[in-house]
Amino acid sequence: MDSQHIGKPEQVDARTVTGGHFRYFDFMMAAFVTILLLSNVIGAGKVAEVDLPVIGVQPFGAGILFFPISYVLGDVLTEVYGYARARRCIWAGFGAMLFMAFMSWVVVAMPPAHDWTNQAAYEAVFGQVPRIVFASIVAFWAGEFVNSYVLARMKVWTGGRMLWTRTIGSTIFGEGVDSLIFYPLAFLGVWEPWLVVQVLVTNWTLKVMWEVVLTPVTYIVVGFLKRREGVDVFDNDTNFTPFRTQV
Repeated sequence: MDSQHIGKPEQVDARTVTGGHFRYFDFMMAAFVTILLLSNVIGAGKVAEVDLPVIGVQPFGAGILFFPISYVLGDVLTEVYGYARARRCIWAGFGAMLFMAFMSWVVVAMPPAHDWTNQAAYEAVFGQVPRIVFASIVAFWAGEFVNSYVLARMKVWTGGRMLWTRTIGSTIFGEGVDSLIFYPLAFLGVWEPWLVVQVLVTNWTLKVMWEVVLTPVTYIVVGFLKRREGVDVFDNDTNFTPFRTQV
């Protein structure tokens, strides 16, 4: 924590670093919010296909190529800095998504200039259905908090060993909650129930697979940050309520 010594990090309880300053935390928060917003803006409007072994060709939203990275960063934030700081980042992302949705609505609703011919294309990309936007924001909020909570608790249970078990385990639960909220809330009654279930399972599987693939990268980033910050934070007696932003 603001230390110039680079070596084995000291295991500390989250309460001992309350209100402290970390050298790389702000950068991690910025990366988390950036990935979250871009995955919703750039990938949300495109449906692609993937040919999975045994399962066959499955449709998926292109945004899931990058949205799971926000869960990886959420894992890193909780693992390195503790639940309280991850919670602060989740609320920052939540607020940013709300503002992005509001800004998109305002800009799309503004009357275009008479000689500007791209309104239809602009609406197709940025004019998201309010129901889908609402589902996305709620699912993100719930899924990220479940992800962070599971990882923090598993870290205490495992004594900080076997990082891969909690990064993958927390993603299974977090992305599971995210998918279980988002797809029914956004598409039930619009799509056939079987299609909602199919896309839900496919996207959840792909997101978890992404976490597995990126596990070596997670190890590298976590190891680097812990050495640079000089601490390894454990949430032994943390208040896990999501309804606060204090660190």
